[in-house]
Order: sequence, then structure tokens, then C-alpha cells
Amino acid sequence: MKDEKIKNQIKFVMVIDEMKNIFRRNLIIDGSRRENDAEHSWHLAMLAMILEEYSAEKIDLERVLKIALVHDLIEVYAGDTFAYDEKGNEDKHEREVKAADKLFGMLDSIQGAEIRALWDEFEAMETAESRYANAIDRIQPLILNYMTNGHTWKQGDVHSAQIYKRMDIIRTATPELWHIVEGIINTSIEIGILKP
Repeated sequence: MKDEKIKNQIKFVMVIDEMKNIFRRNLIIDGSRRENDAEHSWHLAMLAMILEEYSAEKIDLERVLKIALVHDLIEVYAGDTFAYDEKGNEDKHEREVKAADKLFGMLDSIQGAEIRALWDEFEAMETAESRYANAIDRIQPLILNYMTNGHTWKQGDVHSAQIYKRMDIIRTATPELWHIVEGIINTSIEIGILKP
């Protein structure tokens, strides 16, 4: 029984290694290549740790870090969906739920349920930890886009109204960071890397 559990845990870890091969639209800061999901999750976890003091609510940082590490795991089966792709987002939730069932179902019922709960929590945005993680998940690609001259925004024909809508969680979850976000958006418009 124990050997079977270990075998399934190792298999799970091998499957999620695929995160390193799932490339997002964003470039890494030096502009040399696209960021992969594993890098994004690590970067998100680091940002969450560094910016913790700006959370509007008291948070359990360990839980936030677990959420950050888990939040995109389902993309090994569902793929990455560009945040501003209207068509791709139509069936995103359905694809991701199926992927979550398949991926987290690889683990025993207790561990699988624990990890699935972290993913569900991120998606629901009903806890202080999930709201904070979602806010930081919005800030991370904003920084990358700004630092790469709006590469992904230009590629996806993204306008500032779309960015403002997506960034809205930052106003409530990390209000002290909102003026920074607003500054990045406004500067991006002024220098011509983001459409007004």
C-alpha cells in the first residue's frame, strides 16, 4: 500500500515537471525567451513573500506560497490560456476543472484533496490568502510586460481598459501597491507600449 502511494507521488511529480515546457506569452525580463509556467509560479511565490507587508488583510504566508506553487499546475493538462484571449477563456474553467480532476486524482484521496483545495481556493478568491495570491499573480506579468516594452500586450492587441479590469483585485487585496500599478499602466500608455 505504502509503495503504491510513493509510486503515485513520484508519478505526480514527474507529470508536473511538464510545467517547465508550458510556455506563457510573457517574455522573461531580459526579453530572450518566453517564461514557462514553473518560472512563473516560482516568481509569483517570491513576489508574494517579498510584498507580504502590503496585503490589506492578515495572511498566512505559508498558505499563500502553497497556493502560488499549485495555482497553475492544472496547465500540464489544460494548457496556458492567455488572460486577454476572449475565445480561449470561454471554456477555460471547464478545461481546468477536468485537468484538476485528472491531475490531483493521481494522488491518494487525502493528499489529492489537500492540493486540490489549494487550487480551488485560488480560483474562488474567497480567502485573504487567495485574494492576495491573485493580486500578486496580476502584478507579476504586468512587471514583465512593462520591462519587455509591452511585448505581450502588443502581440495580443491589449488595451489599457482590459489591464485595469484585470488588475482590479489589487485595489482591494494590496491597495498600497495600486498607485504603482497605475503608474506602470499610465507610463506604458505614455511611452506607447500599451494602447489607451
